[in-house]
Amino acid sequence: MSAPGSGFATRSLQTDAQFLKGVGPRLAPLLAKAGLRTVYDVLLHLPRRYEDRTNLPPIRNLRPGQFATIRGTVSDFEGRSARRGGVVVLKALVGDATGTATLVWFNQPWITKRLAGYDGEIIAYGLVKEGTYGCEIHSPEFELLGDDDDPDAFAKIVPVYPLVEGLQQFVVRRAVDAALEGYLGFVEDPLPEEFRRRHKLQKLQWAIRQVHHPESEEFRLKARKRLVFDEFFHHQVGLAMRRAETQLERGIAFGLADVPDLKAQVHQMFPFELTGAQSRVVEEIWSDMASPHPMNRLVQGDVGSGKTAVAAAALLAAIRCGFQGALMAPTEILAEQHCAHLHRLLDPLGVRTALLVGKQTPTQKKKAAAAVAKGEADLAIGTHALIQEGVEFQRLGLVVIDEQHRFGVLQRLALREKALGNPDVLVMTATPIPRTLTMTLYGDLELSVIDEMPPGRQPIKTWWKLPHERPSVYDAVRKLVSEGRQAYIVCPMVSEGEKMLAQAAEELYARLSQKEFPDLRVGLLHGQLKVSEKEAAMDRFRAGEIDVLVSTTVIEVGVDVPNATIMVVEDANRFGLSQLHQLRGRVGRGSEQSFCVLVADAKTDDARERMDALVGTSDGFKIAETDLRLRGPGEIAGTRQSGNLDFKIADLVQDGVLLEAARQAAMELIAEDPGLKRPEHAKIRERALRQPGEVAVIASS
Repeated sequence: MSAPGSGFATRSLQTDAQFLKGVGPRLAPLLAKAGLRTVYDVLLHLPRRYEDRTNLPPIRNLRPGQFATIRGTVSDFEGRSARRGGVVVLKALVGDATGTATLVWFNQPWITKRLAGYDGEIIAYGLVKEGTYGCEIHSPEFELLGDDDDPDAFAKIVPVYPLVEGLQQFVVRRAVDAALEGYLGFVEDPLPEEFRRRHKLQKLQWAIRQVHHPESEEFRLKARKRLVFDEFFHHQVGLAMRRAETQLERGIAFGLADVPDLKAQVHQMFPFELTGAQSRVVEEIWSDMASPHPMNRLVQGDVGSGKTAVAAAALLAAIRCGFQGALMAPTEILAEQHCAHLHRLLDPLGVRTALLVGKQTPTQKKKAAAAVAKGEADLAIGTHALIQEGVEFQRLGLVVIDEQHRFGVLQRLALREKALGNPDVLVMTATPIPRTLTMTLYGDLELSVIDEMPPGRQPIKTWWKLPHERPSVYDAVRKLVSEGRQAYIVCPMVSEGEKMLAQAAEELYARLSQKEFPDLRVGLLHGQLKVSEKEAAMDRFRAGEIDVLVSTTVIEVGVDVPNATIMVVEDANRFGLSQLHQLRGRVGRGSEQSFCVLVADAKTDDARERMDALVGTSDGFKIAETDLRLRGPGEIAGTRQSGNLDFKIADLVQDGVLLEAARQAAMELIAEDPGLKRPEHAKIRERALRQPGEVAVIASS
């Protein structure tokens, strides 16, 4: 289809949807509720499924439970609505030479205007159900057939679009058809013909038309492939461009070769040998640090794999080269734990640490900030307090960010800008992320994976118990406590509100301390406690003065108490799968056998599959893949904070192979034309620099 001629001069893909034929100012607000404000939005509002109406069986062959298209004559219509419990029920009897069926509508009085007194032919589609007097089709879509009407115009493969309340399918279909006929010619293809041929991709205009009205299943799949590839490809091009730009920036080029005993100092830090995976990742980090370009590396490691030891080796290297290090953690509890742990490791080597967290008094903050500014502190550890005004570094060289997904992009950038030049950035996460998600979230970062657990760690034995089995679960807790161990009991995720979570924790604490374990020392920890109360609870638990700690997910990341060997998660079906894996990682920190019990009334297939996944494996990456498939990318690892992954078409679960292909194509293109300066790549460059989640459609002027 060629671009529209001069008669379309005032039109573009950004034309308001109300100007589409059949929409107008009355229906436009309904489309806007669904996010369809422009012609562009309408063209890319893709069907969620399709209805095959091409099969027209005789009415006598209808069977309950199947979707079917029927054609017949209306012989009776109940024009006077029957009211049952306030519901308006309308019925039309339709027959052909083989039998009759009843069409039924609920609370749709406008049907009366079309069918009252009508005795001609009708064609209808819907789900067949068993009725009192034979087969019925409830709330069918239908068309009345006049002498000149073509039944094939209705009996075809029909797109079914996502809707919002008040918006009907026929309105969206009419708008899409108007957009296809009047505006598809404005769509320019950003991919050169030779590129499309090399990657076996269809033209963009053809793909958009076919994905709305596929001529066959083969064409629909080819059309979807092109649109999915576009989304992934342009997103990956943007990441590849940023990665290439980083390689052109000047970094610090740490003089690690001038610290000949660095490996010996790292060995001196730890009372154990690093695993092969830890040693490999440390070498990868040190290689980046010695490079003249700034490091941007992500370290992924499952719970308990030893990421902190790797971070300590990186920080020591930066400090020995005359620079300062900074470590930013998402919570005060984790920041304090990092500070205590790193102080124990680094203090014997003469490294000075400073802690900066929100709970400190103004005097404490001022003293810590002054030490960092004067260079008296080699390493600053803290929460978002590190990026506040008034905190300055004398010579910041390495930034370590723990649990990257919990910080917004601007927060990470603010810490990086505390340095005079381009500091090296090391990102760590204990949240296993599926490969497809890693490529979309962190495609501009180098990746290291700690895929080996320290020796002596025993797998955590996990069980799923039903609510009525709680007494036996609590008996197991009591038995382990009698043997000198400690327990976590995590309260239900009743809501996202901190106050509601605190209330649930307090109610569970009252029940357990008064009824279940009145003879044990039960503690309480949740986000609404005063800082001093939270600190006191954790200190007492670490010291063994609390037998059972009732907590919210404030313990999810980083809390390390080796003597705690059992965790009970109440109403585990309320939690995300990866979150449950993170919680489970709070036990099994020592050499003793540890246990996790998930108490869950899992009634749906998805809920049961999630519980079975936890019981069946301790591999965080396998669990993350299952979580991605069940919940989608927006919920995994807090990815909403890390970038828009709400692709319109692509599915990170089912389209992993296409993502790999798009990523490879993007890397090859940037290697060939780093700045995309060639004329044939101009549209790719324009599209790649936009936000992800849009298909590559360029509006003509």
